[in-house]
Amino acid sequence: MSPGAPPPTALIVIAKAPVAGRSKTRLCPPCTPQQAADLAEAALVDTLAAVAAVRGARRRLVVLEGSPGDWVPDDFEVHAQRSGGLDNRLAGAFAAAGAPAFLVGMDTPQLEPRHVERGLAELERPGVDAVLGRAPDGGYWAIGLRRPDQHVFRGVPMSSADTGAAQRRRLDDLGLEVAELDPLRDVDTIADARAVAAERPGSRFARSLGAMGLSPSARSVASEAMFSGH
Repeated sequence: MSPGAPPPTALIVIAKAPVAGRSKTRLCPPCTPQQAADLAEAALVDTLAAVAAVRGARRRLVVLEGSPGDWVPDDFEVHAQRSGGLDNRLAGAFAAAGAPAFLVGMDTPQLEPRHVERGLAELERPGVDAVLGRAPDGGYWAIGLRRPDQHVFRGVPMSSADTGAAQRRRLDDLGLEVAELDPLRDVDTIADARAVAAERPGSRFARSLGAMGLSPSARSVASEAMFSGH
């Protein structure tokens, strides 16, 4: 990096250690608590692998709630999440990374390096201050900031049907120029899990779901997606 050049954008995965009874509980039933935790671990492994495969020398961080396991790649820094609500934990993740930074969660195991690279390209485009990738359920799967700012997240309602819209309003209210990314579906329910696995059948997540005997036919995926409201 030449003197005076901006640092490369850091990559953050914000995650919860997969623990039976605490991870992906909305998958139960039909999953057992251990199966839900195994699927959470598979999703996390897929996500970390996608981020690790992004080209270029960058800081890579996993900002974690819980204890790290052997699923953390060697080239990732591990940081503990802040206490408090998700808004405070997101602010803490960006503070740990410095600026600029691009963050994804662990709930989109269909994530591929190209999704992250597109987010980085948008964030590094002149005049862009933030990027936001929304999810069909009303949340968002990615957010990137040129500069960490706790006001971006403070008081934004999380885990609700209008989280993505509220986050966009906050970015606009702060006067930030925002680029929107393509939506990706979060895995919350078994219908989500099956639809996401069908999108990327070679992923560890899809293979894990199949090994549990929970992968449906393509027709079942479409039907469940319709009835789940996605």
